[in-house]
Amino acid sequence: MHGIIRFFIFCVFFAIGLSALGLSILCDELVSYYRSRDMLNALEASNDKLRLLDEDYDVLLEQLRANPGVLRRAARVTLGSVAEDINAVYPQATAEELAAARATLMRDSDKASTEVTLPEWLERIKQPRRRFGLFLSGAALILIAFIFFGSTRKNLKIQPQN
Repeated sequence: MHGIIRFFIFCVFFAIGLSALGLSILCDELVSYYRSRDMLNALEASNDKLRLLDEDYDVLLEQLRANPGVLRRAARVTLGSVAEDINAVYPQATAEELAAARATLMRDSDKASTEVTLPEWLERIKQPRRRFGLFLSGAALILIAFIFFGSTRKNLKIQPQN
């Protein structure tokens, strides 16, 4: 019974120490993994938006083929030609207003693309002091496991040298 408990404690100390060592060594790769994952998610979202836009254009092209009157309405909006209906109100934006709106949209999209969401535990161990401490504590746990809970001398069979 004593040997089973000793073996269990050895396994727990060794596993925790090995995990701490591995985590401290692989910290940069984990950060890179999370950044790549976020970038992949952003690219997939961008591809989905492009796919939806492509479908919208396909529907618009079908409408243009079926009803040529749609082309006159689209030309009025796209080319900025004068409206045929004098009683309708068509809002006009100035160049300054459009430039300000474009700058705001670009600033917001830059903020969204540069933010990487790392887990809180990875943010903490990313700091060099804590990473070094994690490395030392993992090494200490492995040493403790081998020194105090490893095999005893009476279990070792030492063969005499000839």
